[in-house]
Amino acid sequence: MLGQMMQQPLLVSSLLIHAERHHGSQEIVSRRVEGDIHRYTYRDLAARSRRMAKTLVARNMGPSARVATLAWNGYRHLELYYAVSGSGSVLHTLNPRLHPDQVVWIADDAEDQILFFDMTFLPLIEAIAGRVKTIKAFVAMTDRAHMPATSKVANLLCYEDLIDASDDQYDWPSFDENSAASLCYTSGTTGNPKGALYSHRSTLLHTYAAALPDALNCSARDAILPVVPMFHVNAWGLPYIACMVGAKMVFPGPGLDGKSLYEMFESEGVTISAGVPTVWQGLLGHVEANKLRFSSMRRTVIGGSACPPAMLQTFQDRYGVQVLHAWGMTEMSPLGTVCSLKHKHEAMSAEERLKVQFKQGRVVYGVDMKIVDAEGKELPFDGKSSGELMVRGSAIISSYFKSAGGNPLVDGWFPTGDVALIDEDGYMQITDRSKDVIKSGGEWIGSIDLENIAMAHPAVSIAACIAAHHPKWDERPLLVVVRKPGAELTREQMLAFYEGKIAKWWTPDDVVFVDAIPLGATGKMQKNKLRDAYKDYKLPTA
Repeated sequence: MLGQMMQQPLLVSSLLIHAERHHGSQEIVSRRVEGDIHRYTYRDLAARSRRMAKTLVARNMGPSARVATLAWNGYRHLELYYAVSGSGSVLHTLNPRLHPDQVVWIADDAEDQILFFDMTFLPLIEAIAGRVKTIKAFVAMTDRAHMPATSKVANLLCYEDLIDASDDQYDWPSFDENSAASLCYTSGTTGNPKGALYSHRSTLLHTYAAALPDALNCSARDAILPVVPMFHVNAWGLPYIACMVGAKMVFPGPGLDGKSLYEMFESEGVTISAGVPTVWQGLLGHVEANKLRFSSMRRTVIGGSACPPAMLQTFQDRYGVQVLHAWGMTEMSPLGTVCSLKHKHEAMSAEERLKVQFKQGRVVYGVDMKIVDAEGKELPFDGKSSGELMVRGSAIISSYFKSAGGNPLVDGWFPTGDVALIDEDGYMQITDRSKDVIKSGGEWIGSIDLENIAMAHPAVSIAACIAAHHPKWDERPLLVVVRKPGAELTREQMLAFYEGKIAKWWTPDDVVFVDAIPLGATGKMQKNKLRDAYKDYKLPTA
């Protein structure tokens, strides 16, 4: 017997239809590349998205055609999120921080047909325009007054001209909810990047789950500022979540420095933001240096890499901003876990609650996870057993775009490449990436723990721990440290800071001080480059 309910496909366009009808006057604020602040409403967003969709269809961007973007977080980028996917094409968000050769490779692999870009990236577009194989047109995301007087790019179009080319009398089409909605490539730290092709159904289910109270806890009472880029896993789903709940949206554009972010937080009453730890370092540095406070911000989502405990405590203890520690992957749309507390934690001491918050948290609805040993045997949720983290769910890939790399699944589970433990309450904690774990004398040492301790030192700006060759123990920890400006810190002082905090044999064998640690296109530390740089490093011998 079947249920007697309406059949309405889960489509990205339904989010915009809902926002226009029920939150039409809610504001969307953007810092533009042109330098000014732009304001309009969900009603305006919906009308302009329909106009762009109509223009794209008129330009033969049909079902499944890939439409690329190279853009900051802003209202025009948001319009493309809905115009492209809503009309049946596939939104492909390119990462402008990648090397031009990688951008060309990814655009060719995706077979992009048209590329929209912010004017910041005109030099990049000029560098790749003659090299890409399938892109027929390039669209500058600006108005006619700000178009370049001359350009090396053939078939260069103006975004506002395309908007003006159509009216907003356009009905969003209905089609199979399993149709592709957007495409995002992994960062590709080893080998060529691989594409994760999200469906409309997976996007909607991820949006529902991510907005829930025990996940990101978003509502119409919020003003959301996504620092995480819209070219990085769809800004962790926040552009979709905002439409679903009717929240105010605030876009920082290219202004991601501490001063610019703080000004947007304060002027627009931002209540929640999200980003990687390296961005928050800049914000906290500006706030601390200028003795400032947050008047409206109440919580921030920190993911992409482990949140240093010192950062979490600074946000919460000094500024009253709740930290939601989160974990996920491009292959997971991306949200996997969020560290929201349970009722039982209210009776704990502040110190015990912090120990829970340092973990990556509990799964969001729609995600299942387990940890397995080297033989694939499932390990218990006891907070002690550590193994490879495996996941499955409705918004997790079953294969990569064009089946790159073959079938990634193992008995229906996706191997994350993370080493983790899960406690009896379901809280997961990443102890390392499988490729980053340090194997000393047959025992594992977690590099993340050593990095977190180092970054709690008041003189340390950022630290990375990698394995260095040791003639007796095979591998031993080598700590790479960037000091804060003007700070003094010696090797001996850094190593002494570990005393009493970890097992003595975990203590790094040596410390190297550098001016900068290489960061990838999404703000993560590139340990592979550090390992290459120090592959012949000679550790001191006792």
